[in-house]
Amino acid sequence: MDDQTREPDLIEIERYELFSGPAYNFAFDRRQFMKVFSGGIALIIPLSRVIARGAELEQQQGESGRGAFNRRLPNEIGAWIHIDQEGGITVYTGKVEFGQDIRTSLTQAVADELHAPVAQIRIVMGDTDLTPYDAGTFGSRTTPAMAPQLRKAAAAARELLIDLAAKQLNVERDTVQILNACFVNHDATKSLSFAEVTKGERLVKVIPEDVATTPVSEWRIAGTSLRKVDGRNFVTGKHLYNSDLKRPGMLHARVVRPSSFNATLVSADTKAAEAMAGVKLVRDGDFLAVAAPSQAVVFRAAGTIKAEWKSTPQSSNSELFDLLKKPVTGEGQRRGGGPRVQGSIKDGLAAADKQIEQSYTVAYIAHAPLEPRAAVAEWQDTKLTVWTGTQRPFGVRSELAEAFRLPEESIRVIVPDTGSGYGGKHSGECAIEAARIARATGQPVRLVWSREEEFTWAYFRPAGVIEIKSGVRNDGKITAWEFHNYNSGGSAIQGRYDIANQHLQFHPAESPLRQGSYRALAATANHFARESHMDELAHAVKIDPLQFRLLNSSDERLRAVLQTAAKAFGWGGRNMPSGRGAGIACGFEKGGFVATCAEVAVERKTGKVDIIRLVEAFECGAVVNPDHLKNQVEGSIVMGLGGALFERIEFENGKILNSRFSRYRVPRFSDVPPIEVVILDRKDLPSAGAGETPIVGVAPAIGNAIFAATGVRLRSLPMVPEGVALSSS
Repeated sequence: MDDQTREPDLIEIERYELFSGPAYNFAFDRRQFMKVFSGGIALIIPLSRVIARGAELEQQQGESGRGAFNRRLPNEIGAWIHIDQEGGITVYTGKVEFGQDIRTSLTQAVADELHAPVAQIRIVMGDTDLTPYDAGTFGSRTTPAMAPQLRKAAAAARELLIDLAAKQLNVERDTVQILNACFVNHDATKSLSFAEVTKGERLVKVIPEDVATTPVSEWRIAGTSLRKVDGRNFVTGKHLYNSDLKRPGMLHARVVRPSSFNATLVSADTKAAEAMAGVKLVRDGDFLAVAAPSQAVVFRAAGTIKAEWKSTPQSSNSELFDLLKKPVTGEGQRRGGGPRVQGSIKDGLAAADKQIEQSYTVAYIAHAPLEPRAAVAEWQDTKLTVWTGTQRPFGVRSELAEAFRLPEESIRVIVPDTGSGYGGKHSGECAIEAARIARATGQPVRLVWSREEEFTWAYFRPAGVIEIKSGVRNDGKITAWEFHNYNSGGSAIQGRYDIANQHLQFHPAESPLRQGSYRALAATANHFARESHMDELAHAVKIDPLQFRLLNSSDERLRAVLQTAAKAFGWGGRNMPSGRGAGIACGFEKGGFVATCAEVAVERKTGKVDIIRLVEAFECGAVVNPDHLKNQVEGSIVMGLGGALFERIEFENGKILNSRFSRYRVPRFSDVPPIEVVILDRKDLPSAGAGETPIVGVAPAIGNAIFAATGVRLRSLPMVPEGVALSSS
């Protein structure tokens, strides 16, 4: 049951935000409707139905929000690449830059195929009016899917340009080469620039199915540590984020938020706000907002509004894991699919010398992006343009179309390079709010969420309960493995261990909080439970944790990262002093493989855990940019520290209790230990994405190290919130 043979019903349904209903249902009077649709009849299909149809196609294709939504890719060179009259090469992609530096890696791919200098290439990203349709920048799909697509387009363009150059030079085609950004004949006595060959004409040829792209062994620009494209703009502050954008006559806006989730607006005293110079009030049902010429004024105006909200009693942290285990019926039950069964659990347990049954839990955690949600919206008649930071520009366009009853052709979404998302910016609430306020005021509007809004009204990484029952022989061979995940998701639920008798099942639940995609999805939770349990089994039969994993896996790639990480770490090579311990964990996701070793020091009385060092080996096929890959791995590790040790959303009766950084603990500089990253460059394998996989081994490696140091097994994430002493379990 590997990636190539997995069942088609194993889709990443924990992308809950893609399956939820519309965020807003704004009023739309008859006059507005006729103004928009006076040219004919328009059929507005609810986004939820579009997503549902996409899910059906996913099941048919065995993909996860990828192939189904990418079904409209154009096959014309000119849709992807244009060469202007000065020879500048413009590349178009619906992907967006969120700090993962795909602008650089995609530039490297195109430069390799066109044999052109990087400085000659400019990439236009995430603009629904200019770029080909794309499902979104998620799932580590840019490197394995978009890079090959652009390589094919560039290779087809190269072959077409060579044809044109040979004709213009009046030489045989096979004598033409591309040297120093020019097409030259065999002895370089004749040459033409890119501009001279194309004369700015559109490249209309269709990309051949069998177009040959440059093999990894011949990469010249890809495979090197090219510096970040446009990096200087970020360092100097020249780059404009969404919160920096300005439009003529633009207003600043702020939404007056409910007192709790699922609350309805009973009344609002807005007299003081409306009396302030330049302030405009927007109210539509439960939606209440103010706009003003400056941000200072709009904040003061919003603060004067006295709103009364009505809500119903809701759940809290203390009930969470019991709630998630309650069975669901109907559509919720169908989302989970059936169990994946191999062999017989009963027979496997009977063959075991020891049996272990344990439960593991993970809390909701926030994405905490560097840049909170922001959007600038502008209406020109019935044309809406929105600048916003989203991982799904075409998806947000669909949400806007549904909210405002507009055809998608009347909406343009533009995504400036954005300050991180981690899966948390798939939905378009901020864009819809800004557009709603802009339509009501008749002026362009900029809306920037506060940090408290980001922590409260965005969606969270799903919480979950994972239960495992297993059996193992004294010689270390695992004979039975029963694994149940409640709510957090099915990503990476199928391990890479050789176990004859398995029962794996994901159980959907009714989540009390809004939840959705997060870096690596449920793979983090499933690896935490699986790799912690593997350590428990190894301890039960008194076998070294590294050797125990190697004994139970024949997966060559998994074994390679395990052995590499262990060697770099010096696994088993020295005795740990009292209060210190070492742990190891391994994993896989999105085509990549990882192994993590951690050394920790623990103060049992206070519960304080210091990470002394972390070593991680990572393999994701052929490496495109070594330095940037290392940055991705290090970033994943640091982010993983928070989820492992202290990040947790606290909530009660429809309210988030820790909706600011002063109350929500994220990793600090003082938390980050020396990190050693070892990259395995497999030039014999296709390149896989690297943004998600490296995070999955961090929590279990730390948890296993804490056990080695203290004898205490921690089975809940976060493992050691501040001020909690470690006690035997």
